[in-house]
Formats: sequence, structure tokens, C-alpha cells
Amino acid sequence: MAEGYGGRLERASEAARRAGLSALVVAPSADLLYLSGYDPPPLERLTCLVVRPGKNPVLVVPTLERPLAESSGLSKLTEIVSWDETDDPYMLVGKVVGRGKRLGCSDRMWAAHLLRLQQEIPAASFTPASAVLGPLRAVKDAGELERLRRAARYADETFRRLLKDPLESATERDVADRLSDLLLEMGNDRVAFTIVGSGPNAASPHHDPGVRTIQARDAVVLDFGGRSAGYFSDVSRTVAVREATPELKEVYAVVQEAQEQAFRTARPGVPAEEVDRSARQVIQDAGYGELFVHRTGHGIGLEEHEAPYIVEGNEEPLRPGMCFSIEPGIYVPGRLGVRIEDIVSVTEDSAARLNHAPRDLEIVA
Repeated sequence: MAEGYGGRLERASEAARRAGLSALVVAPSADLLYLSGYDPPPLERLTCLVVRPGKNPVLVVPTLERPLAESSGLSKLTEIVSWDETDDPYMLVGKVVGRGKRLGCSDRMWAAHLLRLQQEIPAASFTPASAVLGPLRAVKDAGELERLRRAARYADETFRRLLKDPLESATERDVADRLSDLLLEMGNDRVAFTIVGSGPNAASPHHDPGVRTIQARDAVVLDFGGRSAGYFSDVSRTVAVREATPELKEVYAVVQEAQEQAFRTARPGVPAEEVDRSARQVIQDAGYGELFVHRTGHGIGLEEHEAPYIVEGNEEPLRPGMCFSIEPGIYVPGRLGVRIEDIVSVTEDSAARLNHAPRDLEIVA
């Protein structure tokens, strides 16, 4: 992987040059993991990777964490500069940056660190590094795509196994706990999230599972994901308990058509916002436009939400290797909600679904 990370660092350096940046200053985050494979926790002690056009990258770390950085193989990719407890790490970063006038700082950098860097380098302007790193991370290589496919398979199998047991009479929290157990049993190293909204709670897109008991004729929105080998899954399905009401059948059919239409729209060269528009148009034409209250999708990879964002106003053309969710929904306050979500990847001429769990309305016990 050292050669792969070396290529990423070179591409980041070149992208920074094209953007007119003197340096990228990358704190512990998915950005740092993507560029170097190093994944330390964000702490009050400053750690940052400085990537400069035409120069070797430099990793600034506390002395007590230097052995960890070296054991990760970073010394083959970057110069490692450590600072002691009584040193000023911001002055050290200032020396590495030199007379840089425009710096890109990672979005996840603590405000306390950013403010100190601004004090230390007052002549520089600061801008989000995501403008440079986001487009690089958005296009997945073959290894990343395989990790995302595996994570998606784990999510699909989790859904299949969940429905072996009855949902009726269980609480939302019971079902969320079961989802967590299954995600870990499948091989994920971490549970990312579990959303279980039943009956009227299904109308809250990010409902926090609670003590409500699931009842017959409920619509239940199940939205969950885990992390496998650093890469995330995210899938949503809506099921009916015992029987589906006429209203649920109608709403579900609209959402299912919207999701399918958005998937068919996704292909290289199509602006990201067009995928959102295609889903939204189906829902608007059916009279539910005001009840689709969120974007159609988001990128996924080393983070649950990352570029590209499938939303009105994002004119970025889709490119092969981009991976994102397609998840339209309709939420009827006080009664029900429906969301169907798959992760898809853009291929050379179209798109492919990474999730293959059934998308037809499931009637469950």
C-alpha cells in the first residue's frame, strides 16, 4: 500500500498546485487516512500532515506518538518531524509551510488548532482542503470499490437475517440492537448507525430508536450501516408488519419508482443534481413533493457522508468510480414514512448497484 499512498500524495500535491495553494494541512481524519494510511485519533496535541506542491510531505507529530507513526510505514512516504511537550507545534508548522500565502486545512481540523495556526501564520489565508481532496476521494480505485462491495454485501445479509424473526411486538430499540449484533456478526469492525422508525415515527428520517412497540399495519423504516476495512455501508428498506395499508402501498410505489428513475439517470457526465431532480420529479408528479425533505444521496467511502452530494445545485459531472447513495423518501407526518436506499457506483457507461436486498415491499411478521 505504500506505493498507492505515494501516488495519492503526489496527486494531492498536484491538485493543490492547480488550486493555487501553498500547502494542504491535514489533521487526523479520513483525509489523513486516505493520503497516508495513518489514522491517529484527533486530540489536543497537534498532529498534521503538510503536503506542498513540488516538495516532500512532512508529518508533524507529538514525540510520544512518533513510534506509532513510524510503525505505520509513514517514514517511507513522508519526513516525520516530532515536537516535545514544551515545544510550540504551530510555530513548527509555520516553519514547514514557510511563506505560504494560501493554505488548505482539512475540514475535520479542530477549531482550536486552526485558530492557533492563523495566529502563527497571519499573512496566510485559509480555505477548506475539501475543495482539493474531495474530488480525489470521490473517485474510488479498484481496491476501494471492492471494500465497498463487501460492506454492502454485509448490509444486505444483515437485512435478510433480521427478517427471520418477527418485528411485531418488539420495540424499536430491540430491533436496533438486533441490527447492531448482526452487523458485527457479518464481519464489520464497527456499527456505524441504526435507524428504526415505526408507525408515525417512520415520518422522522433520522428517528432515534425508542421504546415504541411495533404493531401490525405499521410501516417500519430500517436504515443502517457498518464499517468494514475502513469503508462504510448504508442501506435503507421499508417493510410492512402483517399487512400494508392502501396508503403505504401507494407511497411505497412512488418512492420505488423515484429510486429506480434516479438510478437510471446516474451515468458518467451527468451532473449530480440531475440524479436528484429525476427522483424528485417522480415524487412531485405524484403529489408528494413537499414530503420529500432531504437530498437524494451522498457519497460514501472512508466516511458515511462524503462527496459527491446528490442534491440540487451540485453541477459536478459524475465520473466512473464515484460511489453514492440513492435514497428518496416520503414522510407523512403522524402516519408513516418510506425510504429506499442503495449504494451505487458509476461505471464506464452507466451505474451499478452495490446493494441487492429486495426493493419490493416486504410484508413481515
